[in-house]
Amino acid sequence: MKRAGTRPARTEGNDNMKKALKIFGKIMLGIVVLFALFLIVMTIYNQIMLRKNKDLYETPLGQLVEVDGHNMSIYTEGQGDHTLVFMSGWGTPSPILDFKPLYSKLSDEYRIVVIEKFGYGFSDIVDGERDVDTLLRQDREALQKAGIEAPYVLCAHSFSGYEATLWAQKYPDEVEAIVGLDMCTPNCENEDTLKSNAKLVGLAKFLNRAGKNTGLLRLANPDYSGTLTDDEKKIFTEIACHTTANDTILKEQELDGVLAVNDELNSAPLPTVPMIMYVSADYGDEEMWVGGMQAMADASSDGQLIKLDCGHYVHDFEYERISDDIKDLINGLDT
Repeated sequence: MKRAGTRPARTEGNDNMKKALKIFGKIMLGIVVLFALFLIVMTIYNQIMLRKNKDLYETPLGQLVEVDGHNMSIYTEGQGDHTLVFMSGWGTPSPILDFKPLYSKLSDEYRIVVIEKFGYGFSDIVDGERDVDTLLRQDREALQKAGIEAPYVLCAHSFSGYEATLWAQKYPDEVEAIVGLDMCTPNCENEDTLKSNAKLVGLAKFLNRAGKNTGLLRLANPDYSGTLTDDEKKIFTEIACHTTANDTILKEQELDGVLAVNDELNSAPLPTVPMIMYVSADYGDEEMWVGGMQAMADASSDGQLIKLDCGHYVHDFEYERISDDIKDLINGLDT
């Protein structure tokens, strides 16, 4: 009589585990397929909307002036004895609409100017150098060609703080005050941090271009302030889906250029013009960031450092407070 061979028993628990893994695999595959289909549909929809709404991102809200053979967008509003020049942070798709919550509170008393650098808003996407010295030269030329004369109160957000500081150092007669909207300053980040940031630019390029090309940017709310009209939000979205992460913008963050401007800024004394430096809650705990703006305020003939409990785009969250402070600052210039 043959003895039956023995083998490990297949427990009920093992069977249930395999069934569960199989079901989980099917669910995950289904999710991946649905997401892929969603991206395909969004990409097609995005291309349709870009063609349909082409006029929205090709019809300037301001005027175009020729600089270096290309068109640069300059927006003006209001009249007054003082000219406030708004300079956007890195990558802001539509500076004109981004700054609107703040400058709309000021244009009844002052002349408002928004510069859209090449690559931004309604300005051309161009090749060539994008170091801060080049940005400053082009912005000054654009203002001159638009008939907007100095002196200016420079209202600089984030990366444009480098340019505002350099402007006041090189052309002090053109700058009567600086409003730093959570702005970059000399030594706001050390070299190791700047090098680390440079490595993230590639990831930012991929994510932002993916969002633009697939149309996922259309799902984001461009209006942090809650003050834009539906038509303005529509224009903002179309500009974002057209200009985000273009090569002109990305070149501004090249490491060599950022290191060079920090060296240049540190080779001269900090500006002494009256200024207000606003720090957001996003960077309020970063010692070098806060210290850089404190150094600017300390060097000023009449400087303030103000911490705000809001995000990096301080002008979109605290526009009421900031507009009142700017009026007080300018009143002080007149005394």
